[in-house]
Order: sequence, then C-alpha cells, then structure tokens
Amino acid sequence: MVGYAFMGAAHSQAWRTVNRVYDLPARARMALICGRDAGKVADAADRLGWEAYTTDWRELVASDDIDVVDVCTPGDSHAEIALAALAAGKHVLCEKPLANTVAQARAMAAAAATAQAAGVRSMCGFNYRRVPAVAMMRQLVADGRLGVIRHVRATYLQDWIVDPQYPLVWRLQRDRAGSGALGDIGAHIIDLTQFVTGRRITGVSAVTETFVRQRPLPGGPADGGAVAGGPPATGAVTVDDAAVFVARLDGGVLATYEASRFATGRKNSLRVEINGSLGTVAFDLERLNELEFYDATRPAAEQGFSRILVTEGEHPYMSAWWPPGHLIGYEHSFTHQARDFVEAIATGVDPAPSFADGLQVQLVLDAVTRSAQLGSSWTEVEPALATVAA
Repeated sequence: MVGYAFMGAAHSQAWRTVNRVYDLPARARMALICGRDAGKVADAADRLGWEAYTTDWRELVASDDIDVVDVCTPGDSHAEIALAALAAGKHVLCEKPLANTVAQARAMAAAAATAQAAGVRSMCGFNYRRVPAVAMMRQLVADGRLGVIRHVRATYLQDWIVDPQYPLVWRLQRDRAGSGALGDIGAHIIDLTQFVTGRRITGVSAVTETFVRQRPLPGGPADGGAVAGGPPATGAVTVDDAAVFVARLDGGVLATYEASRFATGRKNSLRVEINGSLGTVAFDLERLNELEFYDATRPAAEQGFSRILVTEGEHPYMSAWWPPGHLIGYEHSFTHQARDFVEAIATGVDPAPSFADGLQVQLVLDAVTRSAQLGSSWTEVEPALATVAA
C-alpha cells in the first residue's frame, strides 16, 4: 500500500479484517507499506499491521513478492503509481477520484484494459457502493420497485474548513488534489447515483465557489508558516469550496447535486434520494444502516415512508457480521471493498467500479468544472471512449 494517512488507515483496517470475517478463496497478506517520511511510515507499519515499510513506491512495484498495489495517495500521484504497477503485472486498487485530469484517467483506463487481457485486475475505490443499504437501494431500483426513474437528488456536506484560519493543506491545492469539494466528496455522489440508478450523467450546468481564497501556510518559519512576531504567511486556495449543479441522466432523468465543505454543522452528511413512478428510496449516511422506502403500489390507506433496517443476513454483505439489528459502521464499507477485490482476483473476474468507471466520473467532474468556468453553461459530458478523427 502507498500512503498511510486517513485512507491508508481505513484500507489497512480492511486488509487486517477481511479474511477474519469472510471465507475467501485467497488470503491477503499485508507485506509492505510505503510513505515518504521514514519515521512516520515505520510507525504506521507497526500501528496498522504491515510486515515492512519503504520510502520508495517503486520498491513495491518491482517486488516479486507483491501481487496487489493499493494506492491511497493524493491524486497527483495516482496515475504514475498505478500505471507503473499495471505495467509490472500488479493488480491495482486506486482511491477515488481516479486521477487529477481526464488525460491521466484516460491513460489509466487504457492501461487497465490492456492489463485486463493478461489477467491483471484493477478497481477504483468508491467505498460507499459497499454500504449494505446502498447495495440494497440499487437492487430495489434494478428490480423495478420504483418504476420509471424521474428524479435524483444528492448532497454531500461537510464543514471542516469553515474557519478561515484552517491551514492550506494539500486538499486545498489544485496541483495536488485536482479539485476541491467537487472531486473530494462530489465524486462520491456522482458515482453513487449512477451506480444506484444504472444510468449515466450526460450533461450538467454548474456553479462553484471558493469562499476563503487565502489561508495560513501550515507549520512554522521553516516551511513558510508563521514568523515570530508577525502575521502568518498565507497561500492561495486554488480549488472550489462548494459545487452545485443540475444534471441529466440517460433516459431524461433530472438530477441535482450539491457538494460543500462549508456547510456549518454538517460533519459528513451524504444523502441520496431517488424518485420513480412507483415509489421513492432514500439513503442518509448519518443513518448508515437504514433506508427510507415509499411504495406507491400499496393501498392508499397503507402508504407512507417505511424504515428498512438493513442488518438481516440476506441483505448485501451482512451474512458475515452480527445478528439482525446489530449495526455496522463506516469502516465496514472498506472491508466489503477488500472482500470484493480479493474475490475478483482469486476467481478471475473483473471487479467494479473499474478504471473505466473511474474515468466516467472524471469526465463528469471535468464537465462540471468547464460549465462553472463558462458561467453555468449547459455542458455535455464527454464519452468515456475517446473518438479519433479519420
């Protein structure tokens, strides 16, 4: 695994747990973790359960003892690491968004397709697909329980940078992160709604905003931060703080999306609602084990939103966990992700979401950015398969 911070810890928990919970045809061994700071990565290896550590990701790629490379770094290094790993015949799990640019994502999807022919698997890490309630939500739509899909509305709200004195971390720099709230959390609701509905976003009209444009540099005088006796040095925020857009999905479905890291009081609030001709289903991450379901086919006297507690053994992923009614949490989505990836590798099937799926989300992010730059102009989403003029 490359990276050991927030996502590295989440992925490590999954790798530690997956074979202890699920009976899989292969066993994951946590062989080697990589990070730039030798002291910190050594501590992370010990704390997170890795056998060894290195400060050079090329060592993982070159090692004959490594079968899988898990990329948990900022977006600016995804393409380089993933492309090298695929070329070396390693299976690759890469965190979302797949890359910082469409060009990088296209190169990664093309390399994944080439590697696929040689039996090398790749997957983009959209972990919310693996929440049991979300997987059940998708099944309700696929089974026709909602009828004709008409509306999609999705929000992902956080507030961790509301304070203008919060430092200029990498997530606020375009060259490192690619985009702000749009790519960081907006990518999740873009993928999740397309996954649940089985439909692709075809066009968008968007606005974005950066509310705080200068922030203190992190650290002290050595790295340009606060100087003794003077105000802290600052740097420019080069990404969006919030993005709002309307969209069309295949079949004329109307959708609205909002991603913000300035929603004061909202810590990690993701909500998706799907309206159809026969019913509605809604998911709220703050009630991760539940679905709201409205069945318009029931007699009028019995209609109303029902609460489905998604903890039964027959619900997606739940058979390996606890008795009915015993709740699971955020970290379980990563264990389910690891389960699906290990099983796909061991059985020779292609996991989802693929790098091509990651590219499709990248194309939506790009269309939203271009629409906002053009002043909310309606912008078509480019096809994932690039066309070449004859």
